Amino acid sequence: MELHLAARLKNYFPYWALCERYLDRLPLTPQRRDALLSQLADQGAASPQQAMAALHTALANPQYPVDPDNPATASVGARLTLSRHATAADDEPRIGRTAASPAGLPVRPAIQRTTMAPLNWPPRFSFSLFKSRRTRLSHDRRPADALAEDNTLPTGSWQRAGTRRRLVLLVVSVILTYFATSAMAAVLPYHGQQPLEIAILILFAILSSWVTVGFWTALMGFIVQLNGGDQHVISARSAADTPIGEQTRTAIIMPICNEDVGRVFAGLRATYESLARTDALQQFDFFILSDSNKPDNRVAEVAAWHALCSAVDGFGRVFYRWRQHRIKRKSGNVADFCRRWGKQYHYMIVLDADSIMSGEGITGLVRLMEANPGAGIIQSAPQVAGRDTLYARMQQFASRVYGPVFVAGLHYWQLGESHYWGHNAILRIEPFMRHCALGRLSGKGPLSGEILSHDFVEAALMRRAGWTVWIAYDLPGSYEEVPPNLVAELKRDRRWCQGNLMNFRLFLADDLHPAHRAVFMTGMAAYVSAPLWFLFLLLSTAQLAVHVLVEPDYFTQPFQLFPIWPQWDPQRAMALFGATATLLFLPKILSVILIWIQGADSFGGKLRLGLSMLIESFFSALLAPIRMLFHTSFVLNTLLGHGIQWKSPPREDAETGWREAFRRHGWHTLLGLIWAGGIYWLRPSYLLWLLPIVGALILSIPISVFSSRVSLGQRLRGLRLFLIPEELNPPRELRSTYELAAQSPAPPDFIDAVIDPATNALMCAAGTPRLGHTPITESHTKWLNKALTAGPDALAASQQMHLLNDSSALSRLHFEVWTSARAHIDWQMASAQTKH
Repeated sequence: MELHLAARLKNYFPYWALCERYLDRLPLTPQRRDALLSQLADQGAASPQQAMAALHTALANPQYPVDPDNPATASVGARLTLSRHATAADDEPRIGRTAASPAGLPVRPAIQRTTMAPLNWPPRFSFSLFKSRRTRLSHDRRPADALAEDNTLPTGSWQRAGTRRRLVLLVVSVILTYFATSAMAAVLPYHGQQPLEIAILILFAILSSWVTVGFWTALMGFIVQLNGGDQHVISARSAADTPIGEQTRTAIIMPICNEDVGRVFAGLRATYESLARTDALQQFDFFILSDSNKPDNRVAEVAAWHALCSAVDGFGRVFYRWRQHRIKRKSGNVADFCRRWGKQYHYMIVLDADSIMSGEGITGLVRLMEANPGAGIIQSAPQVAGRDTLYARMQQFASRVYGPVFVAGLHYWQLGESHYWGHNAILRIEPFMRHCALGRLSGKGPLSGEILSHDFVEAALMRRAGWTVWIAYDLPGSYEEVPPNLVAELKRDRRWCQGNLMNFRLFLADDLHPAHRAVFMTGMAAYVSAPLWFLFLLLSTAQLAVHVLVEPDYFTQPFQLFPIWPQWDPQRAMALFGATATLLFLPKILSVILIWIQGADSFGGKLRLGLSMLIESFFSALLAPIRMLFHTSFVLNTLLGHGIQWKSPPREDAETGWREAFRRHGWHTLLGLIWAGGIYWLRPSYLLWLLPIVGALILSIPISVFSSRVSLGQRLRGLRLFLIPEELNPPRELRSTYELAAQSPAPPDFIDAVIDPATNALMCAAGTPRLGHTPITESHTKWLNKALTAGPDALAASQQMHLLNDSSALSRLHFEVWTSARAHIDWQMASAQTKH
């Protein structure tokens, strides 16, 4: 009987199949679906437009009027409800309603605007490098309610300790550099008497000082960790019992841009659920701040936000904001949040797209802020985990084993004038908004314009205003990921290189603390040291050529009575090489010894930990010349005015193919072969000294390819090599992230946003609402018609983004592609597919 009735209705209602196909894409109960079709058949329709208009009217809530020019807008709320409650079609949607949109999702909280503009910008320059007016004065630039001591330590104790420690570091580094340079002069044939040798000695002194500072930093970190901590430290343990005020509000913000949506929201959900287990969730809000300019990413982000809120009941607590004008990249995204909603919160915790934090880590940062009212920024020390490629596992091992020692040493020298790395950190919003807004650097070229590495500058400005910046290196529960392969890491380094070189322009900015001037210096030196090392090697090769090919000069000074017999001193050269190797590798050995003392079971045991350290050290030595050439090209390209496009790094275990490796490293191999051949022609015995350099360059292609292999990384994990505690016993947050990322469905795209009833409703509800029946703009109408007749690929990405943000235009396009005979074949094929 039911089949007979359906056949009669189909004959009577010619557009039955169209409406049936539309409803099949919604999770309706069979009874509700048949009732809607019967209702449409009773009304009749003379065209597809009338049939679909009647369908949207039937779906819509009767209390909302239907726009005859855009009937699909009336059913947005109902379609959104159905997509969230597949078995409860008659439930009212659990969403807020506004006068602007009958299906207004709580995507963003109410805006309470506050100004955030750069102060004293552009910065004035001063040659008083070791004086800071704001540091000398009392904290008169703070708000009245924050005139407290910098921390719970006695007044000024850590500042005096920091000054003494940095003076000691300067003295011991100069002494060690002096002796190393003197030893190098004794090795050279003319003992530094000729211009070429003088240039070599100058470069050697600069490079030695860089190595020396790293050595002393690691050594002091080892001593601090061995003694159980530093007396001048803000400790997570000491603040563990500090209560979080009932009115204390913290925003957890995650700026993203064209990321792997499944991985990003898996990590965010794991962080949210971990925080919920602490019973402090009511004092936190989450913000996803998107700068994505790819339409498919935008659709996937909104869908993932909606799914996240539905899964954790996070509506009204987890918000999503897409920024149409991508000004100043990440720093501009954070500043946009501060201007719109910053005044509603005391603190903000900044996460990266790959960040994961435990609830205890998040509340620990807030407790540290509450216990230290003079702190402006507190940076956690995130552990890296989550990758399976051989390259990433070695980097994770190095970070986990050596990192704690270096971070503790870094804190020993810096104390309350520490680094801020831009993520997994908490900031006090009020002083951040008042003092840390960034302007543009004047001039033209890649060293001007918008500041790229904003975090170092924001930390310097925060300290200039009298607020302290700390590293909470003993705070657990903070995680991030490393690039999966060498090529991905170098792409990231290209961005960081330009940003750090730009920051050095602020070295002489007025009133900066000397410690943060040093941060700018070390940030630049991290990349400039590569071309200096390359130049040192080239000059050393030139020195060898002169020694072999040119007749010796026995009288190098005017009126010289006795000749100088130029000769190499192999014994002193070996001693100098051994001393340099000690400075480079002793910190790694000390880190392993520290773990042996504390317990190495979670690293695979003492033997495997030591073996992993030896293999990683050998691999690092192979990578050093390859990185040297890349960083040299980065510095030169930046100084020559060749800017870059900033792109998000890969968030998955991407492997490097042979073609990609040949394209990236082919010239390294060629240079290594030519260099090795030249040295062998000049003096075969000298090739042994240079073999670690030229050999690594010759093998750069297979090194890059094989180190990116997941299979090799997993095989060594099976052998318990490069093992870290987060692999042996992953924290709950990491396990949850991996599981959720693996289970994440295929994300919807722009075509789904136009065709699929549920996805279209979601994007319309999340887009910019229009008051009443505001006409669609002329440009949007033009793009709408172009997309309808020429297909989705006819629009540029920017045009698709505009349509996605215009609820009226998007719902109109949705209606047209289902009903118009002018719809492109791509739309027709997409609408013919059954989704459920």
